[in-house]
Amino acid sequence: MSPSGRPWPLSLMFLLGMGMASERINCPSRCSCQYLEVNCTGQQLQEFPAAIPLDTRQLILAANNISYLPAVELSFLADLVYLDCRKNLLGDDLDFTFIGVAKLVYLDLSFNNLTQVTFSTFSHLLSLVVLKMSDNPNLVTIEKDAFANNTWLRHLDVSRTGLTFLDTSTVRDLPNLRFLGLSDNLWHCNCSFLDFITWMTESNVHFPDADNITCYTPGGLHALKMPAVEAQLHFNCLTQLYKRDYIFLCLIGFCIFFAGTVAAWLAGVCAVIYKVHTSKGEEGRGEAEEDT
Repeated sequence: MSPSGRPWPLSLMFLLGMGMASERINCPSRCSCQYLEVNCTGQQLQEFPAAIPLDTRQLILAANNISYLPAVELSFLADLVYLDCRKNLLGDDLDFTFIGVAKLVYLDLSFNNLTQVTFSTFSHLLSLVVLKMSDNPNLVTIEKDAFANNTWLRHLDVSRTGLTFLDTSTVRDLPNLRFLGLSDNLWHCNCSFLDFITWMTESNVHFPDADNITCYTPGGLHALKMPAVEAQLHFNCLTQLYKRDYIFLCLIGFCIFFAGTVAAWLAGVCAVIYKVHTSKGEEGRGEAEEDT
């Protein structure tokens, strides 16, 4: 009915119906769309799909062959809150990729070829709550300040990657973190990693699959669970001296001895010079007295 109470003309109703239909079928090729959601799962896509509706809130690209996420195309989806990119070929540099999707809350990058995470990778995702990066075997580096801006991060999963070390401050400074996946990584449990293990035992964070959070190296600690190895690392790192420590102490002792010897020699030289100078002065005064 029109505002005047009269029925709409059939031609106008037809045009309105066509407009609504065209809006419903505005969906990327080989993808399915429903209200605010685009699903392209398992379509063997090689590239980021084109013609995604700009009001999309949920985008699922799982199980494809996508190796690159274009930052410009993503930035058009300013209302995107959910992005699932698991089981693709994403890798190398993702810095500034997500600069235009600041509302993103959920991001799944698991089962890809990620190699590193820097501050610029997720720094613009200020609303991020869930971040999954598990099963990236080439992921070997997460920078210390990688999540400095992601203070709402609650769920972080880096299980089954190539990580050998993770700086404690990277996760300790996340006030809302409650879930941290760390299992089946190549953790190198040396003295530098002791602080992280201590944080694990004292934090309120939940570590799923905790039985598989084990040391990979050194050989003497291989396959030992993280909490169990803490006491041994405390003993090895805080009470026991290694060969290099003895060498360092010997060098320090030699330097102190050498410095003391040089200081004593210089003091002796100064004393002799002072005595010679004083004796000459006394001789000069004696001769002057004899002359008078």
